[in-house]
Amino acid sequence: MSSTFFIPAVNIMGAGSLQEAVLSIRSHGFKHALIVTDAVLNKIGVAEQVKSLLADQGISATVFDGAQPNPTVTNVEDGLRLLRDNACDFVISLGGGSPHDCAKGIALVAANGGHISDYEGIDRSAKPQLPLVSINTTAGTASEMTRFCIITDEARHIKMAIVDRNVTPLLSVNDPGMMVGMPKGLTAATGMDALTHAIEAYVSTAATPITDACAVKAVTLIARNLRAAVNNGNDLVARENMAYAQFLAGMAFNNASLGYVHAMAHQLGGFYNLPHGVCNAVLLPHVEEYNLTTAAGRLRDIAQHMDEDVLGLGDEAGARVCIAAIRRLAADVGIPPSLTDLGVKEADIPTLAQNALKDACALTNPRQAQTQAEVEQIFRAAMKPVIA
Repeated sequence: MSSTFFIPAVNIMGAGSLQEAVLSIRSHGFKHALIVTDAVLNKIGVAEQVKSLLADQGISATVFDGAQPNPTVTNVEDGLRLLRDNACDFVISLGGGSPHDCAKGIALVAANGGHISDYEGIDRSAKPQLPLVSINTTAGTASEMTRFCIITDEARHIKMAIVDRNVTPLLSVNDPGMMVGMPKGLTAATGMDALTHAIEAYVSTAATPITDACAVKAVTLIARNLRAAVNNGNDLVARENMAYAQFLAGMAFNNASLGYVHAMAHQLGGFYNLPHGVCNAVLLPHVEEYNLTTAAGRLRDIAQHMDEDVLGLGDEAGARVCIAAIRRLAADVGIPPSLTDLGVKEADIPTLAQNALKDACALTNPRQAQTQAEVEQIFRAAMKPVIA
């Protein structure tokens, strides 16, 4: 089978890379940016910092700070209106996954017309979105470089998965200096999100040698650096390693796709407005236990790349070491032990499971769930804490 590898044309990384990125933006001849960010980053002056750097290069900007956690259809529509009112010719997303996804939705509809829900699914758009530059301030979602866009439909209480080559940003920027201010909880959640990306990509039925190489390096960097980044946000070595890790994990899942961890986490985010990375972290060991019978060898590999001792162990035993290591890492960085701790209700599980079965991310899970009952079983297992 043939495979296609998606990635932005230019990706600028490392300390001080924001300054270099602004020069790259100028080279495209853009005139007026819509900066899509959240209220916090705008309030603390990060959006103004970027706006000032653009102004130094003769580029004007309008700030839209309405990207909420788990961005919504309304957020996209509000940002699109501001873009059109100000005749913006390109978009800058500034922040983590929420501003990036919101900006992708705005840029996609700006170029293709219609409603953002028209693009739910895989490759539904006719042409590329308005040019998008994505400046990352977290280390986890990799949305700054992927073809994934997740938007919450408030009317249906679900997250729409838009997987479309036309939402790939033109340019991504990962400057660890922009990540120093991330609080511990956000560092932990986004870091576990990145680990989930890497593991789901590695066990995916669409994995290739290229995605495998990206995934296992990401796993190693996360296992060695996430605890340090959470414990000391000013640790620039850990921050930079996590920036590279999340980008590598993004390269992996952007091309090998994801699985039931994300399919299920999307439903929790859409239904309860819960943090995506935390949902992934709670669900990951439970879904991999479900996948153990078909992906044990690959999970044993993951354990080895997490620096776990699996010498002399068979595939199943090594896979169980991997699952225990995931639980220990999650506990060490303060992730709640169960979905019950997040306020998930048993009565909602049938609806959550039904919607998860329809999610595009489920398509490359190594062990395809054939019935709603199987997905419900995983949800119910995740309602109870398990000690690593």
